[in-house]
Amino acid sequence: MPQQRQSRQRTRSRDDEAPIIPILARKVREVEAKAQGGKVGPTNRTKFQVIALLMREERARVKTDPEIADASRVELLKRLDGIAQILAKTAARDTSLITLLEPDASVSTVAQRFRRDWLLESGAELSPDELVITREAETKPELPENQVIPQSVKARQLANPFLAPDLSRPAPAVVPVRRLANWELLSPLFKSFEYGSGGQAATMDLPEAPKIDRLSPNGLELMKHQARFVESVRQGHRTFLLADEPGLGKTAQSVLAASVADAYPLLAVVPNVVKMNWAREVERWTPHRRATVIHGDGDTLDAFADVVVVNYDVLDRHLAWLGTLGFGGMVVDEAHFIKNLQSQRSKHVLALAERIRQRTPGGNPLLMALTGTPLINDVDDFRAIWQFLGWISGDKPAPALMQKLEDTGLTPADFGFYAEARASVIDMGIVRRRKVDVATDLPAKRIADLPVELDDDLGRSIRQAERELGYRLRDRFTAFVGARNLTPATLDDDQRDAFIRAVAHAELEESKASKSGENVFTMVRKIGQAKAALAADYAAQLARSVGKVVFFAKHIDVMDAAEDTFAKRELRTVSLRGDQTALTRQAAIDAFNNDPDVAIAVCSLTAAGVGVNLQASSNVVLAELSWTAAEQTQAIDRVHRIGQDEPVTAWRIIAAHTIDAKIAELIDSKQGLAARALDGSDDEITTADSVQLDALQHLLRQALDGSL
Repeated sequence: MPQQRQSRQRTRSRDDEAPIIPILARKVREVEAKAQGGKVGPTNRTKFQVIALLMREERARVKTDPEIADASRVELLKRLDGIAQILAKTAARDTSLITLLEPDASVSTVAQRFRRDWLLESGAELSPDELVITREAETKPELPENQVIPQSVKARQLANPFLAPDLSRPAPAVVPVRRLANWELLSPLFKSFEYGSGGQAATMDLPEAPKIDRLSPNGLELMKHQARFVESVRQGHRTFLLADEPGLGKTAQSVLAASVADAYPLLAVVPNVVKMNWAREVERWTPHRRATVIHGDGDTLDAFADVVVVNYDVLDRHLAWLGTLGFGGMVVDEAHFIKNLQSQRSKHVLALAERIRQRTPGGNPLLMALTGTPLINDVDDFRAIWQFLGWISGDKPAPALMQKLEDTGLTPADFGFYAEARASVIDMGIVRRRKVDVATDLPAKRIADLPVELDDDLGRSIRQAERELGYRLRDRFTAFVGARNLTPATLDDDQRDAFIRAVAHAELEESKASKSGENVFTMVRKIGQAKAALAADYAAQLARSVGKVVFFAKHIDVMDAAEDTFAKRELRTVSLRGDQTALTRQAAIDAFNNDPDVAIAVCSLTAAGVGVNLQASSNVVLAELSWTAAEQTQAIDRVHRIGQDEPVTAWRIIAAHTIDAKIAELIDSKQGLAARALDGSDDEITTADSVQLDALQHLLRQALDGSL
């Protein structure tokens, strides 16, 4: 959105030196009224964002405009503060609005039009650039300077220097947009998943599984849910968000999908921890196909292989040649890794997918995004995945999805639009199955919390650090309120909640940027250190009594402490960490699953929480808590997966009487988002806030209430 307010000439009168303020005051009251009735709809969400943006611009102008007298300046700033307070109260009622205030929040063309129209109404003279609203062209990331061309790729290029001309590519689709021409549609589409579906799971209609499994090699057999997915690909569907719960065999499904679609060569972009397993799965399920794995600069790459596996970490240096190889399909494994559209990782993946779409014969590549946890904090996490699959383009639905929406005959203002819009997106290729529904023979899973008392010096120092952080937040809250000529006693509940959240948000942002000092992150790390020996003792007891155990921790020093304890107990262990090579990691996994003398796998939550099969154990010890429910679920499902014969128990070690207990409670409360958006649950979604932000708000409320 153009920032040209200071140079713009305004129509002024003696009575009103800021004619935009009355307009903002009227609009903010409209949005506030809608928020009082529940969740704010898409149009008023956009208005909320534009009010905040124009308010910031006007505040900056009023502060610096030399033509405004000091007395008038004070009065105008006070009126802008009034608008800010209403925005804060509105956001307290619908906390999902807070994401619209983030610096990197996208500004839609609808928002730009609102801004233009309101400024014109105020009498502002706009520049030509502001009068004409156009969607900014998407910028493709430039290739990093560290590009490499492996020798094997050069050999392939010499063997086949020219791709055959593609004469079958269909002309770009042209969708006659009638009802929806002037509607902003992405927010309603995301909102349709947040609303849920009254019991309907988010999965497209799939054909029945063939009666005879003609695809699985000798000794293997597809489960019914896997066969139905592969049959859908055989019948011609080409884009999928395969969101089956972890442990239901997504890798096998995608490997066989590529086979029946003849989508070779196939590119698989995966986390480093699973790239060797991907090569194994290709050879296991399609033994007539060859897989090659890119390590480092690709010196060992076989560019003539059918499947090329590359991990996110080295993708950047291979972009130059990957886009020219003529892939017939692309898989993005653990696709929630690309949810941040601003990250280089996401930009590289999306740019590569676009090149593959352009070069695949027929223009219809097989594109699959695999993730058991597509939603981490917000329904907007869908955005990058949908863009990868070609369902949306920038801030608009792509032609195929737009055609489905037009065919509904509805607009976002019509009753029933949200249900129909959700169904339209699902039909594009969302497939979501739960273990409880498709793997009835899979044993149960439960999470058991084990509170431990931290009664040593470290435990006492942790509780003191919590109190000090709470008191610091309380002081910031008092200053924040006082700066607005208010007192804590005079605040109503909505104002109090909004100010608490604002203070917690400021503290969290400072903590993320801080290199030292006490904050919520250092405090949680200290709790993990304090629990390390207790958690390791419990894991050792389990290993002695029930067999193999998987031990998860977030920090290396906690893993080190645990391994020291296990060594003293004369228990053999393997370690899965982020600094290992793929070969070393796979050797550790094989040893844990196959060597009866290996008792415990000590795993990093971040490095071993995805794509790893540790089903030789049925007991998981979570020594440290994650910041997301999804990460915790992923860790447990390294054990609770197809092939598991015994009930699985995850033992969470919780430091009693500390913020650790609150974090566990918050993690559990975050399960509602995916359940509502994907699994047909009607459970209420508590908030889109992060666990860190909620934990800080909890501490501040305790300090304000005197219970800390």
